[in-house]
Amino acid sequence: MNSAIDQLASDDFNRARTHEIIGRILSALHPSTQELLSLAEVKDALKPKTETYRGMQQVAISKIVGSEGRYQDFNRGFLPRREHLRGRWTSVDKAYIQDIILPPIRLYEIGGVYFVRDGNHRVSVAKAQGVYAVDAEVTSLNSEVHLPENMTRENLRRAVLQYERERFLAETGFDRIVPEENLVFTEPGRYEEITQHIHGHKYFINQDKLDEVAWDGAVCSWYNTVYRPIVEVLRRERLTSRFPGRTHSDLYVWIVKHWHYLKSERDPEYAVDRAAVDYSERFGHRSLRRRLRDRVLQLLGRWIKPNPPQDDCR
Repeated sequence: MNSAIDQLASDDFNRARTHEIIGRILSALHPSTQELLSLAEVKDALKPKTETYRGMQQVAISKIVGSEGRYQDFNRGFLPRREHLRGRWTSVDKAYIQDIILPPIRLYEIGGVYFVRDGNHRVSVAKAQGVYAVDAEVTSLNSEVHLPENMTRENLRRAVLQYERERFLAETGFDRIVPEENLVFTEPGRYEEITQHIHGHKYFINQDKLDEVAWDGAVCSWYNTVYRPIVEVLRRERLTSRFPGRTHSDLYVWIVKHWHYLKSERDPEYAVDRAAVDYSERFGHRSLRRRLRDRVLQLLGRWIKPNPPQDDCR
């Protein structure tokens, strides 16, 4: 009897591994679609401030999209990715085959989806056996961002960016004050930096004024005297071509930081347009022509060997 159960569990694991390998091959062009998400990565993006114990619940397995610590051992479908998981996986599977009740798993909930704290193998076996839902002890991490069940790292980035943008517009009224400009970022956290820039600019222009410049005026002043001049340099010099996939708004944030660095290290009067070009030269992708030239010179350096030094006495 035990040998038959052992064989069934071994066959189940082999089948799960085969499905994982096939899935990896089929998604070779888009491997991120097969990756289980890391709770730490999601928490870093969403920055939950509180957690609440929710107690025992039944949770649909389809809503479990990641893990706290074993996200590299299983794929997105919780199929095992490593042979060394066989022992633990088959022992859980044998308990399932024999209807042995195992302790409930423990989950974190955030944004409407779930991450395994404890019980990764139990989730994997349950999913392989076609189980719809599992009993779980749930703790919720607060988040105002809703996450879809098919969330990938790219989905997460887009969801966070959309939330940050909506919050930025609601808090600052930027789209009302400067309707002709659309701030677009490719990394989370930038809208908060822009808000800080505007607050800093507002403080600066209100110094020594009897009548304080209101918020709307500060936003206009920041846009016209700080943001737009830098963007105009970027457009005139076509600097975004050296940063594929990035926007003018991305480059604005980086160049401002670089500008402050240059002013502190070189010259307090360092011009912002020079800072923009300097940043591009230092960190931007080189042009195709320049890369080809450097490659040709590299190859020539390998093929053309310098003549050995000659002894003048010979």
